[in-house]
Amino acid sequence: MSCTFTARLCLGLTLSLWIPVLTGSLPKPILRVQPDSVVSRWTKVTFLCEETIGANEYRLYKDGKLYKTVTKNKQKPANKAEFSFSNVDLSNAGQYECSYSTQYKSSGYSDLLELVVTDYWTPSLSAQASPVVTSGGYVTLQCESSQSYHRFILTVEGPQNLIWRQDSQYNYSTRKYHALFSVGPVTPNQRWICRCYSYDRNRPYVWSPPSESVELLVSGNLQKPTIKAEPSSVITSERAMTIWCQGNLDAEVYFLHNEKSQKTESTQTLQQPGNKGKFFIPSVTQQHAGQYRCYCYSSAGWSEPSDTLELVVTGIYEHYELRLSALPSTVVTAGGNMTLHCASHSHYDKFILMKEDKKFTNSLDTVYISSSRQYQALFIIGPTTPTHTGTFRCYGYYKNAPQLWSVPSDLQQILISGLSKKPSLLTHQGHILDPGMTLTLQCFSDINYDRFALHKVGGADIMQHSSQQTDTGFSMANFTLGYVSSSTGGQYRCYGAHNLSSEWSASSDPVDVLILIPGQLPITPSLLVKPNHTVHSGETVSLLCWSMDPVETFILSKEGSAQQPLRLKSKSHDQQSQAEFSMSAVTSHLSGTYRCYGAQDSSFYLLSSASSPVELTVSGTIESSTWSPKRPIPPIPTENQDHTTENLIRMGMAVVVLIVLSILATEAWRSHRQTHPAAGN
Repeated sequence: MSCTFTARLCLGLTLSLWIPVLTGSLPKPILRVQPDSVVSRWTKVTFLCEETIGANEYRLYKDGKLYKTVTKNKQKPANKAEFSFSNVDLSNAGQYECSYSTQYKSSGYSDLLELVVTDYWTPSLSAQASPVVTSGGYVTLQCESSQSYHRFILTVEGPQNLIWRQDSQYNYSTRKYHALFSVGPVTPNQRWICRCYSYDRNRPYVWSPPSESVELLVSGNLQKPTIKAEPSSVITSERAMTIWCQGNLDAEVYFLHNEKSQKTESTQTLQQPGNKGKFFIPSVTQQHAGQYRCYCYSSAGWSEPSDTLELVVTGIYEHYELRLSALPSTVVTAGGNMTLHCASHSHYDKFILMKEDKKFTNSLDTVYISSSRQYQALFIIGPTTPTHTGTFRCYGYYKNAPQLWSVPSDLQQILISGLSKKPSLLTHQGHILDPGMTLTLQCFSDINYDRFALHKVGGADIMQHSSQQTDTGFSMANFTLGYVSSSTGGQYRCYGAHNLSSEWSASSDPVDVLILIPGQLPITPSLLVKPNHTVHSGETVSLLCWSMDPVETFILSKEGSAQQPLRLKSKSHDQQSQAEFSMSAVTSHLSGTYRCYGAQDSSFYLLSSASSPVELTVSGTIESSTWSPKRPIPPIPTENQDHTTENLIRMGMAVVVLIVLSILATEAWRSHRQTHPAAGN
């Protein structure tokens, strides 16, 4: 009897332990999905059904119907089950829930979980007007697709997990379906990353792929970053460039926005020390042109926008080249005025002038000149200062695309000369050269200039060389112009400058370089001397250069003379062209061999063939003359020279002078003695 009581007692205790389970409800499970509830086709998806009791069996339901069953694996005691799909398809999209059961009872269903599978056409998302919005403001986003979807969905990433749904509307002008979403109020303490989807009403869990994200830029209150472009904000098409945005040290991400674009660009690759964002453009195109601002975001919120950076892309229009010229010359004295003339045969709306790749002036409207059939603009600069020295270019553009510029004009170098002492310029090869000869011009000064510049008057180029210091205290530079050709002829001047100053010296005296080109003028002038080839010192002599062919100018040159040739306009006499070079009070220094040449004003420095040489001999004492015998400053020696020979010559000449004076004194004494006795008689 005691055994029966004991058995009944044990059974009663055992049953009392299970009564709550049999009579109460089981906790509902939790259903999760990995990697996300919105996935693309052929993605692996895993559902996790989790509970806390310790179930024997788990069931997964789709759209209210049993879909899969999993029996608990005793080797895995965890209170959850996995339902895996290796490659989801459109048929897997829908609403899911799960339940579990123990040995004696089943649980209720988990909350519904929607699995969205994306496919088909991708819509586009853009901000109406601009993605930039002030704190507390609203912005309108447009989701658009060329496919006929019934609805559009807009999502915003973040802890709030915001989502909007709108019916689609057909736009007859664009022939696309779209929906407009008003997003806001926007707060400055979070990021606003938006995407949109589209779907058909009869398949609500089959969505299109997501659009590209649009991140709203919130104009906050933190200190604004700085923005700059390298190598320049004026960049040639297809070149690489970098835009830098620099803000606070705690910035997490930087954003770059082109104000004509409805999208944003961001970077999370921060440059050391951590307060720079780098936006690298490997090949600049027309689409990159525009006005940019940058923003930064940190845990404290959004910054103010940076100042505006205008990015100009050049080399866009190539149909007609631009030409830039300087009037009256590429070399101007400080304080004077200068005009830079930009012209093109193409109809640009505006021209703009750049100095060393930076905007130098505001743009000017072009003016059409009917006589030259070209468009032009005149940039008037003055009074000039040494800071105007440099290289200039001009560009053309159209009003409707102010950041897209043409190919540039050729470089125009400008030199502003000052008032410091002028250097000297000379040529060792003479002033009249034959083609093929090598020409070197030497610029030198007793001022220690660090550099020299050589300019051909009327030309566009300015050559610069560093100076060399000589043992005699001079600074100098040699300008080798290479082999002489017709383009070498002209008038040259040189200038000196110090490295720490942009100011150049006054101009040297000009040096004319004349080029003798056989056949340039199909004439050979004649030269004769009046009254005779041999004259006495102090007399007047004329050298007459003449030709039976028309000649506009005659040039008279003396062989071996460092002085520049004489030049006279011709006159017509007895059906011939002639010019008479008259020299009064001649001296022996004018003795020598002379030739004359012909030239036309249109090619001022190109000469005809030379006349036959004419010898002039001047006898008698040395007196003044109209043709100065002075030579230019001799070439500066580059090495130490031995002056012993010169000193010996000077000493010898002094001895000769002393001997002559002694002889003259003796003769005078003898003459005095002879005349004195005669007076006594």
